[in-house]
Amino acid sequence: MDKHEAKTKLANIMEKFIGLACKRLPDDVYAKLKELREREESEIQKVIYDTYFDNLDKALKLNRPACQDTGLLHFYINCGSEFKYIGIVEAALREAVANATVSAPLRQNAVNYFEERNTEDNTGERMPWIHWEIVPDNDELEICVYFAGAGCCLPGRAQVFKPSDGYAAIIKYVFDAVSDLGLNACPPFVVGVGLGHNVENAAVLSKMAYLRPLGTTHAHPKGAKLERDLLEGLNSLGIGAQGLPGKQVAMEVHVESSARHTATIAVGVSVSCYMHRRGFIKFNNDLEFDFSKSYKGVSI
Repeated sequence: MDKHEAKTKLANIMEKFIGLACKRLPDDVYAKLKELREREESEIQKVIYDTYFDNLDKALKLNRPACQDTGLLHFYINCGSEFKYIGIVEAALREAVANATVSAPLRQNAVNYFEERNTEDNTGERMPWIHWEIVPDNDELEICVYFAGAGCCLPGRAQVFKPSDGYAAIIKYVFDAVSDLGLNACPPFVVGVGLGHNVENAAVLSKMAYLRPLGTTHAHPKGAKLERDLLEGLNSLGIGAQGLPGKQVAMEVHVESSARHTATIAVGVSVSCYMHRRGFIKFNNDLEFDFSKSYKGVSI
């Protein structure tokens, strides 16, 4: 197929996938919420979780987004260097977002700075947001779709510390982020922690961290231990679903890291909401696709 046909086909598939992902939680997140519901002991926590699941069921039955804030669309892309339609991906995603705003439907959330007017189709200046990673000697396109709602964006932060502040500064920074504006994100959430050398790469790493599939761990044993320790510490705060007293404020804590400068320790924190709407879809060079990584037994 030529590039025009490829763009139209990719846009149509992604429009449908966006419609699916805004209404159905990925399998791993849904299963984790079920697990956490069984761990909670207070009646109010059980009622909240039951309301979550009732809401999710109604979203599927009524074919409506599972949360009224469908956010802004972020796409994290791993694109093979041999994928032949790389040049049309960005245009196709922009078209898919505009069309899904009507067909899903998505709430109109995009406002351009300095114009202060809603664009009415969730596209705008550098929006949808697209982050690229190029995979050498590969011919596949994997797209992670994420709905960045306001509540889970508010707690996001990044800061650079001096090495003399030590790793204790990282711990305190994560706890402050979660216990402060984190409650706006409708717990329980996934906490992404990025460790780098400046605010830019720490912030990006924190996003990559909380988009990882649940149940995965940092590659380094010390990184994996930090994830476990942070999760245990955060869940000892006595905060539960919706910020009310409970046993679990976080589903998981994920850490991603890069090498740092000798003179800096940088940390970024990104927080999801319980409605962790992120889905993975993979294409080959014929634009055949598979999204079973996120949704098994589902079609679009």
